[in-house]
Amino acid sequence: MAAPSLGENENLNDAHPATPTRPDATPEVLRLTAFAATPDGGNPAGVVLDATGLDDAALQAIAAELGYSETAFLVDPAIAGDDHHVRARYFSPTAEVPFCGHATIATAVALAERRGPGAFRFETPVGPIAIDTTLDPTHGSALGSTLDGHRMLAAFTSVTPAVRAPSADVAAELLALLGVTPADLDPRFPLLEAFAGNWHPVVALASPAVFDALTFDPASLRALMDRRDWRGTVTVLHAPPAAAPAPAAAAAPPAEFEVETRNLFPVGAITEDPATGSAAASLGAYLRHLGVVTTPARLTIHQGRHVGRPSLLVATIPPTGGIRVEGTATPIRTR
Repeated sequence: MAAPSLGENENLNDAHPATPTRPDATPEVLRLTAFAATPDGGNPAGVVLDATGLDDAALQAIAAELGYSETAFLVDPAIAGDDHHVRARYFSPTAEVPFCGHATIATAVALAERRGPGAFRFETPVGPIAIDTTLDPTHGSALGSTLDGHRMLAAFTSVTPAVRAPSADVAAELLALLGVTPADLDPRFPLLEAFAGNWHPVVALASPAVFDALTFDPASLRALMDRRDWRGTVTVLHAPPAAAPAPAAAAAPPAEFEVETRNLFPVGAITEDPATGSAAASLGAYLRHLGVVTTPARLTIHQGRHVGRPSLLVATIPPTGGIRVEGTATPIRTR
């Protein structure tokens, strides 16, 4: 079937539109940016609050036309009539992805503004995701979508994480593609793969200069990611020396942890993600696995500086279970 054309809606407080039940119905497409640290920061996401009746080809065409790293589609916008229980799917410009954190935050903010804040449950390809939405009366609207003048906050709790080691050959190939050597790695943080919805290899660089100068060939990295089924990003991080004690240090691990990341995501015209919620959750799982934080821990992630879209992500790392990632989202004005 032919893909439907894109509709627009800039005001998230407008009435929820009629359900598009026909394959040729024009869906309303919201455009929001999530996790912004400044008015021009954050990661753009498409959000379709009602994708009923749209097949996979139509979903993919909408995501491709938008060109954002991911677009979220609510293929069932009210499971069994419950408008706080929805089924979500996520598409990059070229393929479906199992989970997307920043598009989840954007969707949750949009839903909360239309349906009221509170608890939501997203059924996703990786499993159910619990989401909390609240109004923050202490902040204005500069960096967040608002309801009655208050900023809307959203937080998701990831599926149960996992961490594994890549083979030596895969690790060597990844480092070569990034133009770094084992000597460039931060010895506190070994190269591992972490999962909290998507698998993300985590590469920690000791030098801020090497971190800033990192370059790669998008096509070659994409080929490795496809072979390894890394459906998310390659996470490259730099942590200041004081962020975590050396393995032999006697001091207890910190409960507050702050890093800067670059999340490489070669897809379509995109090479690097400005803010990556699934990677934030995976990084939280990685740090807990290494024992370099005292749980419950607060993880602050700065991202997006290298692509001109400063972003801020905050994760809570509990002793066990899923990682909680919080943020907000604001509409992208298109006219």
